[in-house]
Amino acid sequence: MPARPDAPPARVLAWLYSHPAQRPSLAALFAIEREIGTSLRPGLDHDVAHARLAWWREECARCAGGRPVHPLTRELAAAFEPPGRAALAQLPGLVDTAAWDLACAPFETRRELEAYCGRWSAALIEPLAQLAGSEVAAGPLATFGRQLREIELLLALAGDARLGRARLPLDELERAAVTPEELARPPWSAALAAMLHARHRALRAALATSVAALGPQAQAALRGLIVWAALAASHSRRAQALLPHVSAARDYHAPLDGWRAWRAARRADAGRGLACAD
Repeated sequence: MPARPDAPPARVLAWLYSHPAQRPSLAALFAIEREIGTSLRPGLDHDVAHARLAWWREECARCAGGRPVHPLTRELAAAFEPPGRAALAQLPGLVDTAAWDLACAPFETRRELEAYCGRWSAALIEPLAQLAGSEVAAGPLATFGRQLREIELLLALAGDARLGRARLPLDELERAAVTPEELARPPWSAALAAMLHARHRALRAALATSVAALGPQAQAALRGLIVWAALAASHSRRAQALLPHVSAARDYHAPLDGWRAWRAARRADAGRGLACAD
C-alpha cells in the first residue's frame, strides 16, 4: 500500500478515497508540489529559492521526458509509461505558480488568476485523467481543477496576503473600493466581505457544474478528486459563514470531514455529483 502523503487533511482524504492504482501518483504529485513549495519558506535566501526552483523546473522537464533523477519524479514517471508520459508535459506548471508566488506578483485581472489556476490544474489534476481511463474528458477536468484551486486560494486569503500575495484580481478590488492591504487585516470591511461572499457562492456553483459535466463514469473513476472537491465546497461554506471574520486554521478542517468524505465517495461512485454545493 502506498505511503500516506504528508499533506493537508483534505488532500489526505482525497488520496485515501482514490482508486488504489491512482494513489501512488497522487501522493507523488502532492510531495513534488510540497518540495517545490519549500522554496517559498519565509526566511529562505532569495538566491537559494530561485536556484531550487530552477532545479525543479529542469527536473519536471526531465520527468516528462522520461529521464527523472529525484525519487519522487522517478516514482511519478513510472506510473506514466509511454505514451501516457505526455500527461506530465505540464508538470513544470507547479514551478511556474511557485515562481509567481515567490515574486509576490499580483493578479491584475481575473484572466491572470484563471491562468495561474490553470497551470496548477494542468500540472497536478489533469494528469490523473490518464490513469482514470478514456471516460474522463479533458475539458471538464481542466475547468474542475481551476475552480478547485481558486477555492483553495480563497481559503488561504488572509494568510497569503500577510506574506504579500494578493489572491484577488486588482481590477475587481478597485471596483469594490478595496485595497490589497485590507486582505491581510480581517475582520474585513463590508465591501470586501460582500465580494468574498459572492465569490464563494459562485465558485461552489461552478464547481458543482464542472463535476456534473464530468459524467457519472468519470466521477466514479476520479472518486478521490470528487471527495477533495466536496471538502473544498464544505470549507468554502464555512468560510463564507464566518465573514467578515476568518478561521485560524488554514485548511478549515472540520471534525466531520471524514464523514463528509465518505458520503462524497459514495455519491461519486453513483455518479451523483456534489451534494448541497450552494
